Amino acid sequence: MLFSMTGFGAADVRENGLAVSVEIKAVNNRYFKLSLRMSDGCAALEPRIEPFLRRTVDRGTLNVTVRIRREDRNLDYRISEPVLRAYFGQIAKIAEETKSEKPRLDQLVSLPGVIDTDVERGEDDEATWTTVEKALSEALKKLQGMRQIEGESMARDLAGNLKILEDRIAQVEELAPNVAPAYRQRLTERITKIMENQGHTFNDADLVREVALFADRCDISEETVRFRSHLEQFTAAMKAKESCGRKLDFLTQELFRETNTIGSKANDAEITKQVVEMKTVIERMREMIQNIE
Repeated sequence: MLFSMTGFGAADVRENGLAVSVEIKAVNNRYFKLSLRMSDGCAALEPRIEPFLRRTVDRGTLNVTVRIRREDRNLDYRISEPVLRAYFGQIAKIAEETKSEKPRLDQLVSLPGVIDTDVERGEDDEATWTTVEKALSEALKKLQGMRQIEGESMARDLAGNLKILEDRIAQVEELAPNVAPAYRQRLTERITKIMENQGHTFNDADLVREVALFADRCDISEETVRFRSHLEQFTAAMKAKESCGRKLDFLTQELFRETNTIGSKANDAEITKQVVEMKTVIERMREMIQNIE
């Protein structure tokens, strides 16, 4: 099963006197990267969040926003004097330098860190984490649902491309046995014409030896066998339950490498035509795989 690396999931949970809102946006990345934004003073929860997300997501950049608000109206709100004084001092200094009006204290209370509650002071009790964990789970579920739908669409497209590659490699295998005989015919005609013009004959043994060397150089049987093996592994990886983006990326590189070798060794115009089309398909697959987890 394939999962796209892009998607979105959001959830709101209210319990234990808390209102927790979570948004997760996922974009492409070869590795796992987390960008986390949380309510002020909740840094104590951060060490729990990344391992939790990693259990579900292997690759991609996650932009996660977690907002936590107490719904208990009897909550003891406090003003953090050091934070308020720091804001006031800096703004007053700028106001004096710019000859502007000094700020009023009531204008500063909405700035981050001025109002201090028990959650915002970073009290990481189990009830708080339980609520946050539930919101993260629901948001991840929606994210994975979106990623799975896109992944299924990509899987259908990749399967179509694999079928094209199977058809192309079959044509290459059909053309390959004719390469050496065609070369022998061309070489015989060329040498015969040259020798006739000069009134000489040529040794057939030399011709046989030259054709044998050519046939050995242009033998692509190993490459076609490996190519088919990579196609089979690619199909199996797409059906696996675990994340397969890295494996598909590797197999795509191997398919491209074998295709290049076939093109360079075959020395045949018709095979080269197939190789060009195969490389186009593989490059299209490679671009798509960059968005698979």
